Amino acid sequence: MRNGRYYDEGIEDATGWSAFMAGALIGAGVALLFAPQPGSELRGMLRNYANRAKDDLVDRGQEAWDTAVERGREYYDKGEEVIRDAGRSAREFAKQGQEAVKEAGRSAKDFAKQAQDVAREPGRSAL
Repeated sequence: MRNGRYYDEGIEDATGWSAFMAGALIGAGVALLFAPQPGSELRGMLRNYANRAKDDLVDRGQEAWDTAVERGREYYDKGEEVIRDAGRSAREFAKQGQEAVKEAGRSAKDFAKQAQDVAREPGRSAL
């Protein structure tokens, strides 16, 4: 939505994310400059932190994927059920229509027979 609220929120989110990333990079640089550990130890700590962050991100991504797949299956199953119900309703409607046509045919036959009987009665003339 361009003129609506969603478009503006998207820009604000992107700006906030960019500011966060810039702050994180600056913070990491300052931490490297003022770290009390030797360089090799600090690099090991950063490597461990990066690996944990990567693993966490992979886990969250897998959870999001699993949730999306589960919801997709639920929507698919619900869609199948709706289609089955619609088919049943259509069959019932068609059956009711057939019964109505048969009843109308019977009524028309009965009316025609009554009309013939009335026309055949003595003293009545046909039109």
